[in-house]
Amino acid sequence: MEEIRILAPCGILGYGFSVDAFQNGLDKKPHLIAVDAGSTDGGPQKLGKGTGIVSKAAVHRDLTIILTEAKKLDIPVIIGSAGGAGCHSGVDWTVQIVEEICNEAKVKFNTAAIHADIEKAEVEKSLHDGTISPLGPVHELNHQLLNDTNKIVAQMGAEPIMEALKSNAQLIICGRAYDPAIFASFCIMNGFDKGISWHMGKILECGALCLKPGTAGDCAFGVLHKDFFEIHSLQEERKCNVTSVAAHVLYEKSHPYIHNGPGFKLDLSNCEYEQMNPYVVRVSGTRYYEIPYKLKLEGVRSVGWRQVVIAGIRDPIAIEKINEILDYSLKRAEDYFSILHGIDFHLHFITYGKNGVMGEREPKTNFNPIEIGLVIEVVAPSKDLSKAICSFVRSTILHYHYTGRMATSGNLAIPFPDLEGGEVFEFTIYHLMDVYDPSKLFKTHFQIIGEES
Repeated sequence: MEEIRILAPCGILGYGFSVDAFQNGLDKKPHLIAVDAGSTDGGPQKLGKGTGIVSKAAVHRDLTIILTEAKKLDIPVIIGSAGGAGCHSGVDWTVQIVEEICNEAKVKFNTAAIHADIEKAEVEKSLHDGTISPLGPVHELNHQLLNDTNKIVAQMGAEPIMEALKSNAQLIICGRAYDPAIFASFCIMNGFDKGISWHMGKILECGALCLKPGTAGDCAFGVLHKDFFEIHSLQEERKCNVTSVAAHVLYEKSHPYIHNGPGFKLDLSNCEYEQMNPYVVRVSGTRYYEIPYKLKLEGVRSVGWRQVVIAGIRDPIAIEKINEILDYSLKRAEDYFSILHGIDFHLHFITYGKNGVMGEREPKTNFNPIEIGLVIEVVAPSKDLSKAICSFVRSTILHYHYTGRMATSGNLAIPFPDLEGGEVFEFTIYHLMDVYDPSKLFKTHFQIIGEES
């Protein structure tokens, strides 16, 4: 192959895309359609609950178009981090949607489902051997945290996907995956340079977010050559320029030009970005280095149940004294529940309009807003306790007698008094684990989905 052409429909499966842009991509005769489906952007909840980032209806819509058109062109489709967190239930959920689409459209796919869930025993062994390290400024992993962990996934690199491709899979549904891997795997398997394969995958991972105006809800197109790659816009209203492509290199990265991935490091310091026309940018100069292979692990544990109240404050005197009101309410709740009942809970206030986004780091402090949106959040060991504490705090704030108050109640306007937030999770594992076989921990299940008419 002289070049590889890849269509990236959107940043996350279910975000949607323009049918016209997608068709323009099909007209370029892609060799592969690849789309990411997950992230840790939503925090640990998705992994803990095993729920998706987007709705089933949205995924069904996107996949119907993708699968039926891929079948016409007889090209493979690769989905990364299926179901949001890439855990077993997310992969199964995606498989079920594919089954529905195949039955409706009367198409058939040789499908590989690659599961990324990791047994605790594997992590325990690595922890004992000292081959697990924190990824960034996080805690050291210990045996107690591992024991408390409910669910663990590993972020696969290119190798398990390449093995599925070599087994003639037409549709690959990956569990948790390194975002660029769904693009780079196909390119590397076909003998192209690893560095530019990974680099192009990095740019394509979020669809049209690398274009201008950028969005994760639309298509981008990549063309890989032996010594460079090109990123193409697929519609007139979106341009592709040097700045928009180069800027995406910085997206979700801690270093501007050194990128570490599973088993490799990219040095982008000598890359050149060339504007070919308003819709095409060419990139060259990527340098690739092999490093010891490490898999990123993500694990979560349950920490309780959430209850939320959303209210508004308009009284200027109450707004001026909001810190006093909230401090009193926190102390009263701690005295009542922690001391009286010995309950360990978390109470958090968010004051939108004052410092709801920045918190204590808000630089503008010498002003009183006209109104405040107050979020009261409680996380406690059970649903009932969470609701009880939240109700207690709500009524305390509602009736708190601050100096200058003109009435005996009505401090809050409460449109949403009792919202159940469900079970709450936190990351216990966000670490790197040394491995010698990049594919060993990932289990692939092959099946034929659908039947042709």
